[in-house]
Formats: sequence, C-alpha cells, structure tokens
Amino acid sequence: FSFRLYQFVIFGDQVVVCGGVCLNGCYLFGLTVEFTSLQHVPHNSVINIEADIRALQLDSAEENNGVGVVIPTDQNSDGVEIVDKMDEDLKDEVQESAPAPDVQQAPEDHDQEILHPVHNPAKAKEKAAQEKAAKEEAEEEAEANKKRHLNVVFIGHVDAGKSTIGGQILFLSGQVDDRQIQKYEKEAKEKSRESWYMAYIMDTNEEERAKGKTVEVGRAHFETETTRFTILDAPGHKSYVPNMISGASQADIGVLVISARKGEFETGYERGGQTREHVQLAKTLGVSKLVVVVNKMDDPTVNWSKERYDEIEQKMVPFLKSSGYNTKKDVIFLPISGLMGTNIDKSMDRNVCPWFSGPSFFEVLNAIEVPPRDPNGPFSISLYIFNCLPVLILRIILYRMPIIDKFKDMGTVVMGKVESGSIREGDSLIVMPNKEHAKVVAIYCDEDKVKRAGPGENLRVRITGIEDEDILAGFVLSSTVKPVPAVTEFVAQLQILELLDNAIFTAGYKAILHIHAVVEECEIIELISQIDMKTRKPMKKKILFVKNGAAVVCRIQVSNSICVEKFSDFPQLGRFTLRTEGKTIAVGKVTALSGASSSA
Repeated sequence: FSFRLYQFVIFGDQVVVCGGVCLNGCYLFGLTVEFTSLQHVPHNSVINIEADIRALQLDSAEENNGVGVVIPTDQNSDGVEIVDKMDEDLKDEVQESAPAPDVQQAPEDHDQEILHPVHNPAKAKEKAAQEKAAKEEAEEEAEANKKRHLNVVFIGHVDAGKSTIGGQILFLSGQVDDRQIQKYEKEAKEKSRESWYMAYIMDTNEEERAKGKTVEVGRAHFETETTRFTILDAPGHKSYVPNMISGASQADIGVLVISARKGEFETGYERGGQTREHVQLAKTLGVSKLVVVVNKMDDPTVNWSKERYDEIEQKMVPFLKSSGYNTKKDVIFLPISGLMGTNIDKSMDRNVCPWFSGPSFFEVLNAIEVPPRDPNGPFSISLYIFNCLPVLILRIILYRMPIIDKFKDMGTVVMGKVESGSIREGDSLIVMPNKEHAKVVAIYCDEDKVKRAGPGENLRVRITGIEDEDILAGFVLSSTVKPVPAVTEFVAQLQILELLDNAIFTAGYKAILHIHAVVEECEIIELISQIDMKTRKPMKKKILFVKNGAAVVCRIQVSNSICVEKFSDFPQLGRFTLRTEGKTIAVGKVTALSGASSSA
C-alpha cells in the first residue's frame, strides 16, 4: 500500500494525513502513519529509487485502464509545506508509457453508474471533509485579510504625558465614551488633579492614580482605517525600568514622549534622566522605528514655540544617532498636545501652529513600514522522507511565544507576543524550559476569541496539561519540533555603557540579566576577547578586565535554565541588557549556546 502525501501534520512520531492520493486513485483523509525516524536522503540516491516509483505508477495506470490519478491543487497547511520537484517529470513519463484508454468502454461504465447508483460512505465522508476544508480555507482567507497589527510602546521620562496621550488616543478612536470621561474628570477633580483625568483611562489601579505614576505596563487596543494597534504604556520612573523593558520587548515601534515644558525636557535628557536610558533600551530590545512626539506644546511656557521645538530636536538628533537610530529613515518628530488632543487624530489648524504643516500622529502611525512577518516563522528544517515515494522536502514551522504573565481562568491562561510561527486551537505545544506538554484550548486576541493567530499578535492562550503554578514569566510556549533551547550558560558579545563608580568589568562580575521576558541574576565567568572598536573584530591579546565603552566577548552563567536563541538565528530571543543597582550597564547579543537542552 503506497500513497502520495499532499497535506499532513507531524505530531511526535506520527504523520497525520490531511490530504493525499493513493496510487490507485483513492483520495485519503485523516489517515495516521507512524514512523520511527526521519532519514536524510542525498540527492543522488533519488535516481536509485526512480525505477520503483515509475513501476508503481505504471501499474496503477494500467489498473485504472488509463484513467489518470486526479491530483489536487497545491494547498499549503500552516504546519507543513511540501515541495515535490520530481513529481512533474515522473508524471510526464507515466503518461507517455501508459496504454491508451478504451474509449468505448468508458461511456458504458458511466451509464451503468447512472442506472445503478450505490450509496458510498467513503464518498460521503470525502465530501464532508472537503466542505470542512473549504470552510477552514475561508476562515484562513478572512484572517489573512484582517488589518495589519502593530504593537506601539510609549516610552520617556516620568511626567512627560505618556498615559495622557494613550488615554486621548482611546477617546479619539472611540474606545472610550463621554460618560466615562466625565466620570474620570470628576474623580481627578476630587483629588485636585484636574489635568490627570485622561491618564486615568490607562492608569487603572488606585496606586497609579494617587501618585500620578505608571507602575505596570498599561495595555489597550485601538484601530485606524488600515491598522490595528496595541498600546503598551511603559512606566517612566527609574524604579520601574524592569517593567519598561518588559513592555518594550513586545513592541514593533516606539513613541518617545518628550515634554516641551520649560525644565522638564532638560530633567529627562540630562545624565540620569530616563529619556536617554529608554532610548538605549528600546534600540537594544529591537524597537527599530521611533516617533518622537514633543508634548505639552500648548503649555503657557511654550505656546507652540518653533524655537523650543527646534531646540529639542537639535539636542535629540545627535543622541539618537549615537544610540544606533537612522534619524532620516527611522525617526520622525511631531509637535502635539496630549491633553487637548491636538495633532493626534487629524492635522492641526494652521491658526494653532502656523509653522508646522506635517502629518498628524495617526497618519504617521498608518504610514510606518515595519518588516513583514512570516507566519511560517523564520526557522525551518528541511527533512527528506522516503517510503517508495518521490522525495518530499518538508518545511516545519517552529512556534515561539515568550510568556509575560499567567493566571487561572477555567484552566491555565498564558499571555505573550507571538514571535514566530502561527498558533491554532488544538495545537500540541511544549512549555520550555520545564518541558511540560500542553494543548491549546482557546486563543484570545484583542478580547476576541479566534481560531488561529500569527506572528506579532499579543495573545491570551488557554492551555491544558500544565498548571499555572508551574509557569513563570520568561518561559516560552514552543513547538514540539525543535523546541527553543534552554541553557544555564552562553557566550555573548557585550557593549559596556557605563559601570557604577568607574568599576572594572571582569570575571566574577554579577548583574541582572533581562532577555525577552526573563529577569535572572547572572555572573560573568570568563572574558574571552576584547573587540577592536575600529575593525569590529576580536583582538588576539588576552584580557583580564575592561572599562567603560569597551566591547567584549564573554561567557555568562545563570543559576536557572532560561530560554534563549542565538541572535543570528532569532534576534527577538537573542538580545539582552545587563543592569545593576537600578542602572543599565551593558547591552549585548547571544552568539553561542553552551550545553543547550531542547529535546521534547
């Protein structure tokens, strides 16, 4: 018994056939085939089995009296993509060698079928399967036609107006009605904080509202005509930088909020201010596009002054360049008023600001281009399977979703951003690094329940097979095929920013490691080499320590297993920061893994 596969999914040591054609012409559905190993077949070995394949197909053609096998059109499943380059050549040879069909016999057989209809359960089952496949295809098409999705993180110094802008965006986009706004206005007035009412939309807990400081990363959703956005409102106070890192690690683009009010910009920009640190962290965490909004332009100390706006821009541009941003391609400056909503949803009147004729904030967000995401994931493995069949090349999708939070709600629910691949209801996944298997029961995106979701989406996923107490922030929901590696030691390339009190960086130095959602204490156990800043190549001279501004290759050790990838393979899980005593001292990327464990 032999058949040609067209759609199938791999689960552990089984291949579940979603669609295929048997060599005698029967169409297959739902067949499960077990295999013990996947063996690599060199290209020159294909010739040795060509005769067997041709013989099977010739026999099949003769048995069917010349009626060819109907081959379905190419349908790529989310899990597996099949490429059969030999198939067309072999088909041509079969057609040349096959005997001519009996033209007279075919109509007689056809008449007999009409005169003697027979109920065929297999055909009924096939029809039901085809209808189900068509329905799933329609759902996938509707999913693909959805608006693009972007995650936007608001960063900047404390009191720059990040939460107020976030609240104003939700109000202007229709996510908050007038009745709620009146309620927030009344509450803010009772606390003698009349100008804080818009921030109450994003700052939901009493501690944040009482102090006027964001503590946790606020999360909200809004839509424009072309794009769905997830707002991530990061805290600006230096005490909550770890929470800011968590928010920025999920973002596609950043909005750097700067206060134009006299004295406030200078406080955030000077050494020790969070404007500088947030920019450096955002770049390190992969935020490649930056919108710099100069807020509070309506303040009496500013009054939409072009001189003040130009002063801020002239100071920020050199710093953004030194942080790695291309200020001509990746950065745009905008004057706005977050409290009044000026220049947010539509361009402002020239009577308000006669010297600015650029786009509004919404127009800028709609126009920003980010690298397209591949729902099949950046990782793929080419496997060659041979079982009296043409050699098939399979691309297996690798799924990665770092977990940022978890809770219990009719089962275990995990939250995170999909970094690679796609997820569906019913998928069997594995939670790393503890290697616990889990099944996807439900997927929620922007409060809506969906059947599947692709890369870039912020999700809540209900899973079974694992309890919430067995999951920690920083764990990764991964595909069972080649799970994300779990390590306690790795080699990294570090850029030293600023050590405390001019200390030296040497073996034995301890710090807090922040990599995707992981926060773990680490130790430098070996300095391998220093990097020449001019040539960007390692020096041959052995080093014992380095100082501020140096670049170094070193070996880092953590006490517990963490999930990381090499930066060259997977940037989202391979870039990190080192902090100590509330200060960022270095940024880096993973270059090699030591003793990685990834077996499911």
